[in-house]
Parts: sequence; structure tokens; C-alpha cells
Amino acid sequence: MIDAELLANLDRLHTTPLGTERVRRNLSAQIGDVAAWCRACLAEPDAESSRRGKNWYAAAKGVLWTINARSHTIITAHPIPGK
Repeated sequence: MIDAELLANLDRLHTTPLGTERVRRNLSAQIGDVAAWCRACLAEPDAESSRRGKNWYAAAKGVLWTINARSHTIITAHPIPGK
């Protein structure tokens, strides 16, 4: 389950140009709008998240997202092995 704080701030999620390229490279995917895709993934009912220190770690659709908790910046994403 996505934490209420992260869920309430999904509209604030964004990324930098370097973050966009990092996510695309790590997932080997051509994603147009990385932030919009992340929002859609995390809005799924089976999405999960936890906060550790300054970051949120959210898992959805076979992807583990790292999001800065203060700025709501998507830092990176990696495929979850076996998903």
C-alpha cells in the first residue's frame, strides 16, 4: 500500500532531464513523460511504498522507484528481478 503522504503528493512528482535519462536507461524503455508514468504506476491499487531516511522507495508494475521525500523528485527506477 502506498503511504498516505506520498499518495497525497503524487501530483508534485517530477524529475530532472538527467533523471529522465537515468530511468529510461535503467528500464531499457522509451517513456515519454517519466513523471506521468510514475504517477500512473503508483496510483495502482497494488503499489507499495516505504520511507527510509530522505527517500521514498515505491514498488509498482515490476519497478522500484526512488523518490526524494522532501522535493518529490524521482531520482531513479530499477526493474524488480523476477517481476
